Order: sequence, then C-alpha cells, then structure tokens
Amino acid sequence: VQLQASGGGLVQAGDSLRLSCAASGGIFSSYGMAWFRQVPGKEREFVARTNSDGADIIVADFASGRFTISRDNGKNTVYLQMNGLKPEDTAVYYCAASSMPFPGVSRYEYEYWGQGTLVTVSS
Repeated sequence: VQLQASGGGLVQAGDSLRLSCAASGGIFSSYGMAWFRQVPGKEREFVARTNSDGADIIVADFASGRFTISRDNGKNTVYLQMNGLKPEDTAVYYCAASSMPFPGVSRYEYEYWGQGTLVTVSS
C-alpha cells in the first residue's frame, strides 16, 4: 500500500485545514486508517483513526471537538479536517494504514505510512 498525504501548509491560529491521504496498491476498504503527527525531537503522536468502513472513530483528547477524521472508500482517500488550529498543532502529519480493520492508537499497529505533510500554525 502506498500513501500520499497532502494539504499541509502555513496558517494562522484559529484557521482550518483539511489534510488528505490518497492510497493505492491495496484494498483500501479493508484497512483501518489513522493520522499521527510528530514534532522534531518528540515521539510520533496519535491524532485520530477510523475503522475500515468509517463507522468507528477514535480521536485523541487534544483533537476532540476540533479535528474530524473521515474516509471515502470510493476514492481510496482518508481526510483529517482540522478546525480551530493552535500553534501547538504545528507538526508533520502522517497518514497510516493498518491491515487490521479496527486498529488501535499505537503506531506499531500500522504497517504503512505516508511521507508526511507539514502543518505550521502561527500565533
């Protein structure tokens, strides 16, 4: 499975961004999908995940109420809608795929990773 993330950029605090992750090379509708983020010098951090059909969602506490994960299995794409962005949301955001339809929040449950897209939020 190949994953291509896009949609990052430089925004101001309070703005919104929508990240996209296009998948190819596998049966997208069978994979659990997630977004993680990473700041240099820190561990990769779980943001949100959706199960294979999009009906079951887990969102990290810091993202609850601001970030929404969704997927379109017809387009082989997973999205992360981020509203009310804060400077502390600045990070490289990675999409990830798991062969488990209901993966958890650990990075080690995801076998496939995109290249990352940088989100920078200025104050």
